[in-house]
Amino acid sequence: MSESTGPAGGTGPTGAAAETVVPAETAGTAASPGTAATAASPDTAASPAVSEIAAGYAFTGPALDLGALLWDGACLPDRQIRIPLSMLNRHGLVAGATGTGKTKTLQLIAEQLSAQGVPVFLADIKGDVSGISAPGTPGPKVEERAAEVAQRWEAAGCPSEFYALGGIGPGIPVRSTVTSFGPVLLSKVLQLNRTQEQSLGLIFHYADTKGLELVDLKDLRAVVAFLVSDQGRPELKGIGGLSTVTAGVILRALTAFEQQGAAEFFGEPEFDTGEFLRTAPDGRGLVSVLELPAVQDKPQLFSTFLMWLLADLFNDLPEVGDLERPKLVFFFDEAHLLFNDASKAFLDSITQTVRLIRSKGVGVFFVTQTPKDVPSDVLAQLGNRVQHALRAFTPDDAKALRSTVRTFPRSAYDLEELLTRLGTGEAVVTVLSENGAPTPVAATRLRAPQSLMGPVEPSALDRAVKASALYARYAQPVDRESAYERISAEQAAAEGRAEAAAAASAEAERAAKAEKAPEAAHGAPERDPSLAEQVVGSGLFRSLARSIGTQLGREISRSVFGTARKRR
Repeated sequence: MSESTGPAGGTGPTGAAAETVVPAETAGTAASPGTAATAASPDTAASPAVSEIAAGYAFTGPALDLGALLWDGACLPDRQIRIPLSMLNRHGLVAGATGTGKTKTLQLIAEQLSAQGVPVFLADIKGDVSGISAPGTPGPKVEERAAEVAQRWEAAGCPSEFYALGGIGPGIPVRSTVTSFGPVLLSKVLQLNRTQEQSLGLIFHYADTKGLELVDLKDLRAVVAFLVSDQGRPELKGIGGLSTVTAGVILRALTAFEQQGAAEFFGEPEFDTGEFLRTAPDGRGLVSVLELPAVQDKPQLFSTFLMWLLADLFNDLPEVGDLERPKLVFFFDEAHLLFNDASKAFLDSITQTVRLIRSKGVGVFFVTQTPKDVPSDVLAQLGNRVQHALRAFTPDDAKALRSTVRTFPRSAYDLEELLTRLGTGEAVVTVLSENGAPTPVAATRLRAPQSLMGPVEPSALDRAVKASALYARYAQPVDRESAYERISAEQAAAEGRAEAAAAASAEAERAAKAEKAPEAAHGAPERDPSLAEQVVGSGLFRSLARSIGTQLGREISRSVFGTARKRR
C-alpha cells in the first residue's frame, strides 16, 4: 500500500508529512490520553478540530458504539465514535501491543453485532473469550469507564455456541474432509515448498478424476503410497509433472503430520459452516466461539483451518451486494500466523477471498499486533481500523510505529506520539462512513463490554456444549468406506488374483510336462497374464469411479483456494 493512501483508500500524508504537523490554533496535544479523564474545557469542546471529528461520526443509520472522543487530554462523552452497521462487511483491523485491550475490543464489537441480529465468529486462542456468553460483573472500574464515555452499562451475555477443532478441547467438533480442505491449504500446514505444493495439487486432481474420496489423512496417504508403488508408478505418467521422489516427500510429510496428532482434524461428519449464520430465537445473532487453547502448540494448523472456514463460507454463499447489515462478521485472531511462511499462491488466494467475500455479506476483521503483520494487498481492503497502543522500545519497534502512522488518513493528531501513549482500553479509530469515505482519525476511550470479561467456568462451558442441538450431529466421528478401504480391498484382490494365476500357471506347466507333447505340434500355448497386466486389467481406479452412489464419481470443481465446492 502506498504511503499516500489510507486503509480505506482515503488520502493521507506522504513521505515525511506522515507525522502530521497540526496548526497551532486547532492542535490538541494529546499529551495524556491514557490518564484519568479530565473535564473538558469549553474551548476544548468547541475546538474546530473536535467539531470536525465528531461530525465525521454523526451517522443517521444503525451503528455500533465504540466510545467517546479523546482530545487534549480530556474525554468528551458527548462526542461518540461509532461504526455504521452497513460498513461492517468492508472488513477491518484491530491491532495493538499485547495487553492493550484488543480482546475486549473484539468482545465489545461482537456483543453489539449480536444485539443487532448479526451472527459473529470468534477464535478464542487464549481461552478468555468464552465469557461473551455470560453477563458481565459490575464493579467500580466498569462504572467509572461507563460514566466517562456516557455508556448505559447493563450486564448481558450473548447467545453462543462453542466449537473445537477435531473435538480436541471443549466444544462441538469441527472437522473437514481432506477433499474439501484442498491442496493449497494442506500444503501450508505440511510446510511444503512451491514445487511440492504443485505436485500435491496434481495428486488431488488425480483423486478427483478417479472418484477417490479423500475423507481423512489415511485416504490421501493411501493414494500417494499407491502412486509410488510398483503397481501405481505407471499412473504417474498419466498425471504429468509428478516425480516419484516428490511423491515420496509428500508421503513422509503426511506420515509425520499424522504422528503429531493432526489426524483428528480431518474426517466426517464434516462441519457445515452455514451453522455460523444462525440467529437465536429472540432474533439476536449467534456468537460462534472456536475454542483453541488445546491446540495452541499447532499455530500453522489452526490458523490455516480458520482460513478453510472462511474459504468454505465464500464457496457456498450467494452474491448479495451491499446489505444494510452483514450476514456474518468473522474475527481472525492472531492473523500473523496465517501469513507467516505463506507461499505466493496462498497469499494471492487470501487476497482474492477477502476482496470478494464482501459482496457475499461477510465482514472479516484481522486481529494482530501491528499492521505490518498483514500483507499490503490485504491491508488495503480493511476499511475499519481500531489501533491500540504500540510500543517503541527498539529501533525495529520505532520503524513499525512510523509504518503504522503512514497507513492512516491525514490526522489532526501527532499519531506517532499518540500511539505510544494510549492507555489500556483506548485506541485510534478510523472507519468507513455511510457513503464509504474514511472518517477522521479519532483517539477514543472505548466502552466496557457488557458480557463477562474473562472465561466462564469449565463446567459451565461443558454444559453449554452438551446442551447444543449440534452436539449430537457432529460429536461422533464416522469412518465410512473411502479411498483407503477401496485401495486396500482392490490391492488385496489383485494379490489374490496374482496368486491364483501363479498357481494355475504352475499346474499347467506340470500338466504339459506330464503329457510330454511336442509344443510345435499344437502351436504356441496361451500365455497367462503377467502380474502387471492383471493389475492394469483389474481397473482399480476405473472400478472405483464407477461405484454407484459415490458423490465424487467425477472431477471435483475447486475454488480459488483449491477447496472443494460442496453440494449441500
